[in-house]
Amino acid sequence: MKPRIALPADTFTEATNIINERNAAFAPDPAIQAVTKSGGIPVILPSIKAADASAYLDLFDGLLLLGGFDVDPTFYNEEPHYDLGTTFRKRDLFEIALIKAAVEAGKPVFGICRGLQVLNVALGGTLYQDLSENPQAKLKHSQLAPGNLPSHHINVKNDTLLHSLIQERSYVNSRHHQAIHHLAPGLHVVAQADDGVIEAVESKDSNQILGVQWHPENMFKHNEESQVLFADFIERSIAVQK
Repeated sequence: MKPRIALPADTFTEATNIINERNAAFAPDPAIQAVTKSGGIPVILPSIKAADASAYLDLFDGLLLLGGFDVDPTFYNEEPHYDLGTTFRKRDLFEIALIKAAVEAGKPVFGICRGLQVLNVALGGTLYQDLSENPQAKLKHSQLAPGNLPSHHINVKNDTLLHSLIQERSYVNSRHHQAIHHLAPGLHVVAQADDGVIEAVESKDSNQILGVQWHPENMFKHNEESQVLFADFIERSIAVQK
């Protein structure tokens, strides 16, 4: 049986030309294609009350956390920085509750960009609300190049899940202005950019969690390393079915 992969929905906060309604839920097509090409069945989860998030657990085998708005900094006890972007608290509340429930239930998790960031916050870490807060951040992490092309390199640590999947020196795309500041307990850093910005994390004692700061869903059609990341996630999700 193909594994069911949960994609918590993003939200159109404004009315679109398709539906004259605000706050419509959606999932990005590249992520859907990446999951289906790798052998998974996408299950799109609209945000509901955080107290009910765990009711979704029986509907999926793996949790894929995608990009979107900035995470509300009050979830890690900070007030908004001047350069904080748009936030959407309803989605944050839901995803944080869903992450905690999924991790507790042993579901595999793959976080992408914001997905990495909200994962870190849900598990007790903090973020740089804007990379201007990080004096070491020197590279351009919000590329102007087309999003399906790489723009800077990362360095992957040996003896990690990520190192078994991609090269030690990998070339990735980059569309973010926030990044992990204090790492959550239970996670460890497995890749960094040349300026030290955290680019990937994993769970310390298992292969349950992998989070990356770049967007492999935008490169998977022509980039083997991006395809491998999704194939591994599907394999981890199949394993929990047995």
